[in-house]
Amino acid sequence: MKEETLPTNFQRRAISIMSSIDDDRHALEGLRELNQQVIGAVYDQYFSEIYRYVLYRLSDPSLAEDIASDVFVRLLEASQGGRAPRTNLKGWLISTASHIVMDHLRRKYRRPEEEISDTMPDLSPSVASEIDQREQNEIVKGAYAQLTPEQQNVLALRFGQGYSLEETANLLNKNVNAVKALQFRALAALQREVGEVDYE
Repeated sequence: MKEETLPTNFQRRAISIMSSIDDDRHALEGLRELNQQVIGAVYDQYFSEIYRYVLYRLSDPSLAEDIASDVFVRLLEASQGGRAPRTNLKGWLISTASHIVMDHLRRKYRRPEEEISDTMPDLSPSVASEIDQREQNEIVKGAYAQLTPEQQNVLALRFGQGYSLEETANLLNKNVNAVKALQFRALAALQREVGEVDYE
């Protein structure tokens, strides 16, 4: 029978910090004091969520990782400068990620980049189905880009992050009915755009 070891003081403090990280005031206080354990705990808890949000919006894993990291750099800068969020840390992180994504998209639309075409042919047996899938993905991406930033945010939070209507409303500082309306209009617009395409 294996003997269980008791956690060390450091482990107990780390567990305590992680369990209290939901208390935004404690986390924000630790950030302002540049407490390394709190900074690490905030990063560990929220990084993957921010990364998934950005990835859903931009479909580029490398760019999503860069932007998610930038969100945490901005959090530290804001904390040091006395501009840290007052109550909702998670909402601040998502909002900051959304602003960075929108800035990136504005720059991209001002200065479009040409995609490098694949030079190697795909020799897999399902080339036709893969091409169809790519075309459908491009059509959906194009339709998604036509939505308003608010509609894109709602879809990213609801379907990319899997947030409930209430959580989405809380993060966007809107009531649930407003989020439902935005979601409905966004999905209807996507259906119109994608539904008009003839795949034959």
